[in-house]
Amino acid sequence: MKWLVLFLALVLGAGAHAQTAPSESEALNHALEEAGASPVDFIRALENHLQKYPNTARRAEIERGLVRGAADAQDYPRIALYGERVLARDPNDLEVMEQVANAELKSGTPDDAHKALAHAVVLESLLTQMAKQARDKADSGPRSTSRIVETDVRLATAILFQSRAQGTLGNATQAAELAQRSFVVSPSGSAAREAGYWYNELGKSAEAVRWLADAFTISDPRVTETDRGRDRQVLGEIYSKWKGSEAGLGDVVLASWDRNREVVAQRRLMLKQFDPNMQLSNPMDFTLTGVDGGKLKLSSLHGKVIVLDFWATWCAPCRAQHPLYDKVKEKYKGRDDVVFLAIDTDEDRSLVPPFVAAKKWSYNSYYEDGLAILLKVTSIPSTLVYDGRGELVSRMTGFDPDRFVGMLSDRIDEALKSAGKP
Repeated sequence: MKWLVLFLALVLGAGAHAQTAPSESEALNHALEEAGASPVDFIRALENHLQKYPNTARRAEIERGLVRGAADAQDYPRIALYGERVLARDPNDLEVMEQVANAELKSGTPDDAHKALAHAVVLESLLTQMAKQARDKADSGPRSTSRIVETDVRLATAILFQSRAQGTLGNATQAAELAQRSFVVSPSGSAAREAGYWYNELGKSAEAVRWLADAFTISDPRVTETDRGRDRQVLGEIYSKWKGSEAGLGDVVLASWDRNREVVAQRRLMLKQFDPNMQLSNPMDFTLTGVDGGKLKLSSLHGKVIVLDFWATWCAPCRAQHPLYDKVKEKYKGRDDVVFLAIDTDEDRSLVPPFVAAKKWSYNSYYEDGLAILLKVTSIPSTLVYDGRGELVSRMTGFDPDRFVGMLSDRIDEALKSAGKP
């Protein structure tokens, strides 16, 4: 419950801003301290506080906290109750809307299904915009692909909520079609299973078997072995009822396996547009994006010693270290077999071009594009030296101003010697 620490800091420290009476602040503080880390006790403490102070200026924060506590406790009626109140104040709160739609679907009643459907339609609209923005603003690297994947998963879930709501309302055809659309947006075992269920309800055995086979074979880390076992059992039951036995089911499963391998392959190909380094394990196979917009394939530097300087605009030691790099560069001036690359690790790339332009740095700057993660660069400044064969020969974390020039020069010389160069 890490979020609880943040909630306590926000609520307990907000007395002055919320104009809450000192006595109320003390009462809430005491109640939350007694609740500890138990979500059930946390919910009880906040509900008791609202009952005692119905006109509290902190109602908005407290009800949002109740949604979070109810989510931890898997208390779906309370998620729906307090979530609807939060959404009445902030109708575009995506996180709460997702939780409320899911909670309302759990009840299985038509009234709640109508509410869930309305929320899910809004969710789809908002997340469709987010998905477009994630692609339009994407830059090379794992951060962009992670945003795209996360947004697609949430969008697919919003569509799946609509499927379940329509099914609950007796609209099985729409439910099956929506589940298929969810699968197209982000292939998942849940979407395939949902499609299979509703096609079976419609008496369409061939379609039900097809989608349940996909649920069984799809590569989805969210699918547990228990899920797969249940999918296999239901698949066998529906197929046997349809065909009279399981004869031929193996061929159906193999066809599904091949189909889903292609689905996953096409998905990876799409993501590679935004992260050409996805799933690479050799740093020398990476392509880096220059701050000037150019591209550099590290493989094009084969045979050369490569010095990688990992830095960030906010890193004061990096700025102090940079003139020392210039001194090392001067020692190898005129040699085309030693290359210096500044590798930026900033989260916000918009800060980098004006910074580099203002500093007038003398060697090429590139974004890390996932290289820092692969090389496990966990602190900066860090300097890595590769020899001409693409082997790492030195890793220097931090720097000693008095010794850095000599140390790095020695490492470069060592890398040159390992490649048989003077």
